[in-house]
Amino acid sequence: MTFFKLGDDIADTRAPDVPIEQRWDKRRFDAKLVNPANRRRHSVIIVGTGLAGGAAGATLAEQGYHVIQFCYQDSPRRAHSIAAQGGINAAKNYRNDGDSVYRLFYDTVKGGDFRARESNVYRLAQTSTQIIDQCVAQGVPFAREYSGLLDTRSFGGVQVARTFYARGQTGQQLLIGAYQALSRQIDAGNVEMHERTEMLDLIVVDGRARGIVARDLVTGQISTYLADAVVLATGGYGNVFYLSTNAKNSNASAIWRAHRRGAYFANPCYTQIHPTCIPRSGEYQSKLTLMSESLRNDGRIWVPKKAGDTRSPDQIPEEERDYYLERIYPGFGNLVPRDIASRAAKNQCDLGRGVGPGGLGVYLDFADAIRRLGEDKVREKYGNLFEMYDRITGEDPYKVPMRIYPAVHYTMGGLWVDYDLQSTIPGCFVVGEANFSDHGANRLGASALMQGLADGYFVLPPMLGNYIASSKFDKVTEAHPDVVETVNEATGRLTKLLSINGERTVDSFHRELGEIMWDECGMARSEDGLRKALGRLPELREEFWRSVKVPGTGSQVNQSLERANRVSDFLELGELMCVDALHREESCGGHFRVESQTPDGEARRDDERFAYAGAWEFGGTGEQPILHKEPLNFDYVHLAQRNYA
Repeated sequence: MTFFKLGDDIADTRAPDVPIEQRWDKRRFDAKLVNPANRRRHSVIIVGTGLAGGAAGATLAEQGYHVIQFCYQDSPRRAHSIAAQGGINAAKNYRNDGDSVYRLFYDTVKGGDFRARESNVYRLAQTSTQIIDQCVAQGVPFAREYSGLLDTRSFGGVQVARTFYARGQTGQQLLIGAYQALSRQIDAGNVEMHERTEMLDLIVVDGRARGIVARDLVTGQISTYLADAVVLATGGYGNVFYLSTNAKNSNASAIWRAHRRGAYFANPCYTQIHPTCIPRSGEYQSKLTLMSESLRNDGRIWVPKKAGDTRSPDQIPEEERDYYLERIYPGFGNLVPRDIASRAAKNQCDLGRGVGPGGLGVYLDFADAIRRLGEDKVREKYGNLFEMYDRITGEDPYKVPMRIYPAVHYTMGGLWVDYDLQSTIPGCFVVGEANFSDHGANRLGASALMQGLADGYFVLPPMLGNYIASSKFDKVTEAHPDVVETVNEATGRLTKLLSINGERTVDSFHRELGEIMWDECGMARSEDGLRKALGRLPELREEFWRSVKVPGTGSQVNQSLERANRVSDFLELGELMCVDALHREESCGGHFRVESQTPDGEARRDDERFAYAGAWEFGGTGEQPILHKEPLNFDYVHLAQRNYA
């Protein structure tokens, strides 16, 4: 049984046909400009205030556009970008260790297992150097060496030190930088900020994005907001798994609503499982906690050589420990890419060599680093991370190894965009983790912050200006039939959720969805498992709309209603993820099909059949999705089997 229809191929036609080093400069030069005096006549809606959204809002407002911005948090600086810990990549080559823009480009394409678009990745590498200058000018307190120069460290999948950091709270410091720039524009009246307000749907008029329908989460009021363009900067969809390192309220509703309105969804099965997370501690748990990848610079990962060894780690002598990443991948050791490190940890646990409750954990040990550097130096680099681990587990990582296990962390899939970051809906731009464009099938560590700020500060502004300069905008009012229809659909959806009055809580559905997704579309996927999931998910969705219980009303703070609306979208998205994973009969990056692996358990790509981005069109309620293939060409980083040994 097939679960989708095949449509025409899709192509990015915006990247100029010149050498890759010249494409971004050529595209910016060819882009039409909006006269500074005319910009104040145009309005732009931005949904989200993380690094991508905050940077975009501050930059566009600084240029003169009227920005209408939204976040469901009580402050823009509470966006989930604040949780990023380890660092941000940039090809500055301050260490003189062989780094360059081209090497960052090469590492990112290779790290993504050759499933990313070369043009976008090279632009990201080019722009990375500007990001650091921008953030230093804002006062971001990056770590510095004794001499006063900016310090860097290594992350997974690379052999140079290109990651700039602010202890273990880099995301927080970068977000504060973007937030202060955004706050200046709010104070100046150029940004109209709507906190505690959530997007319910995208308004499309005459085929172009012209606004959104949003709900005030305090009063319940549903309002219409209209503009000349809409920017979605709403992050990823990892919470479809219920347990993830994402904030509990992180959701996919904005991009899923846009998908249902005509935006193609690319590579939804590309999800990242992060190897260094605190293991799950019980059935009651509602989220997981990330421990920064930066810890793998100095921490050594190991398991007991003997299966079922339950001795405490200090009782296991060195010769009875298996530092398996160093053994299998001597060239990169503990700093292999995330997908490889995660699968290796799972394999060790499957062999019965896992540690901790249920045998679902491996050790991350800092004893060697403390002996080599001293406890004070380790505390200086990782102190807040060690303190967080101690508070959550009650174990002191200065004295005993951390226990870690892979968990859902990031999603490489997202709305399909062209080189201009525009989706298949004209006027709907998508930035940061919400789009698919830069990371292929696996994101390298410290590249999420890089992409968010590159998109928001440097890529989106000239491309959105080109769209506005190239378009004519008829006046749209709330009385327009397309606007009225969208508002009625959004309102009717919430009314239906409130009226069901069933016997199951929203969280019970979300938890069951997460278990299905983790078991069948998590670290390892099989045809049988995916078909099993695709049999159960439609049943679960029908049961949700028949049996969910949402107490309260829509005219008040109602977190059950908020969650119900988000989970209803997760149920549909989860099904598309499984369809995408089933159709892609290869292993690449974070997508591991058990039928497609080498004799030693590594991912085996099928470049002849699957060297494309899969862009899915919404086929209609109850109808099969439509697959459009974007062939990927590798003219600069040639296709090869990844080798980190």
